[in-house]
Amino acid sequence: MKRFFLRVWRPWTAILCLVCGATAAAAPPVAAGPQQFTLSNGMTLIVQPDHRAPTVAHMLWVRVGSMDEVDGTSGVAHVLEHMMFKGTPDLKPGEFSRRVAALGGRENAFTSRDATAYHQQLAREHLEAVMRLEADRFARNQWDDEEFRKELEVVKEERRQRTEESPRARFFEAVNAQVFQTSPYRRPVIGWMSDLDALTPQDAREFYRRWYVPANAAVVVAGDVDVARVRELAEAIYGRIPARALPPRKPRDEVGQVGPRRLEFRAAAEQAVVSLNWHAPQLADPAAQDAGSQDALALAVLAAVLDGYGVNRLERALVQAKDRVADSVGASYGLFGRGPQLFSLTAVPARGVAPERVVQALRNEVARLAREGVSEAELQRVKIQWAASETYQLDSVFNQARELGSYWVNGWSPDAGPALMARLQAVSAAQVRAVAQRLLSDEGLNIAVLVPDATRARVVHSGPRPTLSRH
Repeated sequence: MKRFFLRVWRPWTAILCLVCGATAAAAPPVAAGPQQFTLSNGMTLIVQPDHRAPTVAHMLWVRVGSMDEVDGTSGVAHVLEHMMFKGTPDLKPGEFSRRVAALGGRENAFTSRDATAYHQQLAREHLEAVMRLEADRFARNQWDDEEFRKELEVVKEERRQRTEESPRARFFEAVNAQVFQTSPYRRPVIGWMSDLDALTPQDAREFYRRWYVPANAAVVVAGDVDVARVRELAEAIYGRIPARALPPRKPRDEVGQVGPRRLEFRAAAEQAVVSLNWHAPQLADPAAQDAGSQDALALAVLAAVLDGYGVNRLERALVQAKDRVADSVGASYGLFGRGPQLFSLTAVPARGVAPERVVQALRNEVARLAREGVSEAELQRVKIQWAASETYQLDSVFNQARELGSYWVNGWSPDAGPALMARLQAVSAAQVRAVAQRLLSDEGLNIAVLVPDATRARVVHSGPRPTLSRH
């Protein structure tokens, strides 16, 4: 349902799927670029026509996630996502999903640090029906206290299965809390268990009233639609929701790091894990020319050089080398988000290899890149394969809607994709080397090691366990 940001992932797969369609010789062209409107109550509407199949993806994005929570109520954004399926004055709990299924559609939702999103994919003729369902629960969500208590147990079980019973998940959660000291990103999206234990129905209702206002939401529609007709429907259905003031957001920036940090996390794990993290700037706007934006773009290219697209320096140096030290290795960088980002290297040591040796091997690769830079051949392979590998993701209208919603959450225009690709393609080898020298220093390094410890008891919950829902 969500992607926890410290898991190893390829950042470029999440940013380029809208910008490479022109290179696909075999694929019919998308009808037109995305168009954005503001409804009479302040809600945003974004429409992306794509007439290649008679389907449509409909998403409602709310610019609120775990970063908007306060200490003591962590997890409330995600719990509220669950409760949005529990009814309105006209719908019983679970009725929303049953109606979408009766229309032949698929639906779900997800919560991240930055946003909460609700989505459906179905035949184009049912768009109006699903818009009415979504607008109804956005404006009139309601449930009784007993329904909240039952669903809260489902969320707690989700945390047990996906975090508490997984040594690696608990390790990355601890890494997250170590790396971020003052940013709200330090809290897990699913929440701390102690906060979930204390969470009340009123906490969720207050969060809903505070943040689920038209000016803090966007409807994104991608698929076989007419833009004018979708705008007309959106104004008639969503535009009728009363406007309310959006609460001000106070800045909660991350305090500057003043020296290296180290974490040793002991658990009953099968293998060790090594994680190296540096604080990094986020890309505030694809069109921005400031130094921070230039660094962010260079870091995205650097992550690709280290781990992806036929270059993969880390794989060759640590896994494929004759003197193998790791079973797996990866690099990741978030590039954009509402809060600060990280540049991360993660590796699983090979059997019999001490974690400290892997830490040093990773640091050696960073030092070598800062010293020697990258070749033009490496850079060109990354850039060419970047575009080629993302072309056919345009076949998914859901991916198109998801990327447009992500751009909106971060304050970008819906046509930000081409500008972003152009900026990434323009990054030079000199920029990549310079950013490695300046930002990947020991001063800002966070080293964390998951140490297998057989004396530690495995975390296994006893007693009756609720069944996890899809949401």
